[in-house]
Amino acid sequence: MESVWNSTVVEHHRLRHDLAVVRLIGDVVPFVAGQSVSVTIPAHPLISRRLSPALPPSLDGKLEFHVRAVPAGWMSGSIVTETRPGDVWTITEPAGQLRVDDSNRDVVAIAGGTGLAPIRALILNLARRAAPPRVFLFIGGRSPRDLYASDMLYLLAADLPWLTVIPVVEHVDDPTWPDEWYERTRVDVGFTPDDLLEGTLADVVGAHGKLSDHQVLVCGSPAMTRTTIERLRATGTPMDNIHYDPF
Repeated sequence: MESVWNSTVVEHHRLRHDLAVVRLIGDVVPFVAGQSVSVTIPAHPLISRRLSPALPPSLDGKLEFHVRAVPAGWMSGSIVTETRPGDVWTITEPAGQLRVDDSNRDVVAIAGGTGLAPIRALILNLARRAAPPRVFLFIGGRSPRDLYASDMLYLLAADLPWLTVIPVVEHVDDPTWPDEWYERTRVDVGFTPDDLLEGTLADVVGAHGKLSDHQVLVCGSPAMTRTTIERLRATGTPMDNIHYDPF
């Protein structure tokens, strides 16, 4: 019989017109950092979507999800625009292979958009180790304002000496149309334009050459994941070194 856990929304923060961070507290879900779970929400009780927690497991049942509304995505759109504190979500089926092993090899993590969520969970889980490996996190977006967690990552990198964050954008200028949610949540803490590398994640990471002595994690859209892995392999990174999860 399938195990089912319930979790109640306690916070809903809309950060962009198409993106929200949702925090919940409820049953302790036995997932592993880097995995995803199947989620059902009250607005669409007959369908589910796989989401990756952005926090490692905790004994107090805290969960956090980063959700982007996708075109024709009824459930993701509802989560971004309609979720309210008090909503009860149903959680099932923890699964996934995204992980950091115990070899203490350096980690290169490549996250596109909300593919950051499981990578963040893994980084916070590594912070519990006495001697974490060095982690180089490449986080990508179409433009600077797509880097929705840049303030959090900037502060996290300042706090964790073994973590280096490299922000990557396909275009260094934001679109001309306004995003009211970006303007509402805009803060002065974060990366400067000089910190940004321009290009796709595949091109920027591929330019570093063969990653033969690293653990490589890739998480993002299926297209981003496929393109990045193809570039990694073309530049000599062994497939055995790569762990991935299309988000």
